[in-house]
Amino acid sequence: MPQADRLWRWASWFTAGLVLAPLGMISLSWTELNPETWAHLNQTLLPTLLRNTILLIGGVGIGVSLLGVALAWLTSLCEFPGRRWLSWGLMLPFALPAYVLAFVFLGLFDFSGPVQQGLRTLFSLPDNWSFEARHPLGVILVMTLVLYPYVYMLTRTAFMAQGRSTFDAARSLGLSTWASFWRVSLPLARPAMIAGLSLALMEALADFGTVSVFNFDTFTTAIYKAWFGLFDLHSAAQLASLLLLLVLLILWLEQYSRGRARITQPVKTPQERIRLRGLPCVLAVCCTWGVFALAFVLPMTQLLSWAWALRHELTADYLTLTNHTLVLGAFAAGLTLAGALVLALTRHHQNRTSIRISVQLSTLGYALPGSVLAVGVMLSLTWLDQRIADLMQSLTGTDPGLLLTGTLAALLIAYFIRFLAVAYGPVATNLQQLQPSLSEAARTLGAHTGIIVRRLYLPMLQPGLLTATLLVMVDVMKEMPATLLLRPFGWDTLAVRLYELTSEGEWERAALPALILVCTGLLPVLVLARSDPREQATHKL
Repeated sequence: MPQADRLWRWASWFTAGLVLAPLGMISLSWTELNPETWAHLNQTLLPTLLRNTILLIGGVGIGVSLLGVALAWLTSLCEFPGRRWLSWGLMLPFALPAYVLAFVFLGLFDFSGPVQQGLRTLFSLPDNWSFEARHPLGVILVMTLVLYPYVYMLTRTAFMAQGRSTFDAARSLGLSTWASFWRVSLPLARPAMIAGLSLALMEALADFGTVSVFNFDTFTTAIYKAWFGLFDLHSAAQLASLLLLLVLLILWLEQYSRGRARITQPVKTPQERIRLRGLPCVLAVCCTWGVFALAFVLPMTQLLSWAWALRHELTADYLTLTNHTLVLGAFAAGLTLAGALVLALTRHHQNRTSIRISVQLSTLGYALPGSVLAVGVMLSLTWLDQRIADLMQSLTGTDPGLLLTGTLAALLIAYFIRFLAVAYGPVATNLQQLQPSLSEAARTLGAHTGIIVRRLYLPMLQPGLLTATLLVMVDVMKEMPATLLLRPFGWDTLAVRLYELTSEGEWERAALPALILVCTGLLPVLVLARSDPREQATHKL
């Protein structure tokens, strides 16, 4: 085997080991059980955590399923006013971090917000009249409005792959419109719907900012409290392992549910849409535009209003926060892109079982909540720092201290593990589209692997590399739990500033950093939404 191929293989194995190390350290945390801490958690937190987690997963699961499937059906196979624009406009809430929509929601509906004040004035209610805005249903509503695009995008693609011909075939056999949808269209789209649902549920489990804003205790908030409140990293790791089990259970259910599913082939010709008239048309317009207004227009309008009113607070401190955020995003994107390129090229050239397994393990990090990953990385680096200190002590008699723990390296490692799958997808997809004969021709001309990668692959993979870089940067900028837990002293980011302001109820002041994050996240969402070739082929019908 050529030396270069061995290096690519070892690099892929090293990447897989880097992902597995935090998981192993989290599992080993159960060897050091603190009975007093767990007795306290069992009496105060655990029953609430389990109840809230079940309520959150159940509510968000039902909400994103109903909303995502309904909107996907209307925009993919029906025709009504504004459908063409809404088909991609309904993806825009995906750019809003859930914690941003959460504090906008509370800013509008809390006791001192304009909604409750307006109701007291309009109906002459007592000054102390109010309703509880920090309700579990509020958390579920906010997460549903932010996470439904997962189900919407995948299910809409599945419906468009079926085309109207499948629906018409069911109608010709005597089924009504609703019966055709429930018995034919929806079962065919079920694998895509389940895949989107599993992604939404994992994001809900991993969320920290939204539940913190609503004071809604979940496993992510408990991990933070155990780490920084009880100063017990091992108990935080044990809580993280319980959350990891829930994530793995969701992944297993998703794989099991579509294990025997068959994917339909996309239609090759545009299909005529069902033109809605009368009451169905009115309901479709109200449903689609209402969701878009509530999930995107209303929060963006409120953010702009707050930001403009407090524009004088846009000081040099915000420039520093933005600089930290962009630097972390750029470094993390560069490292992650390099790792994704190594994995994709190794997988492309070496079809070994060990390589396939290492690639699958390396891309597992995206399923890990940021809080779980932060605990695992901290435990791993602490162990490594101790081993390095012991070695240096025996060799030189000096203690070097902590070399990795509490540094930017820890945060970058967490970002690398968390978002490697995000970068790997676009790079691997573009690489699969290249003809193998190109590299074979280059080798016959005497080019070695380094030259082929630099002069052939990199120029031809530019679209995928650019997409991967942009997506990773945006995800890193929005990441809150890992940044809060692992950031070095003095390296606050926009997401950290958002958490500090919202935890104090400073909704208006949080609008400035929120707008920067949202505007940055809109770019890849717009590119993704406007690049659907089937939509471009059928929008004139």
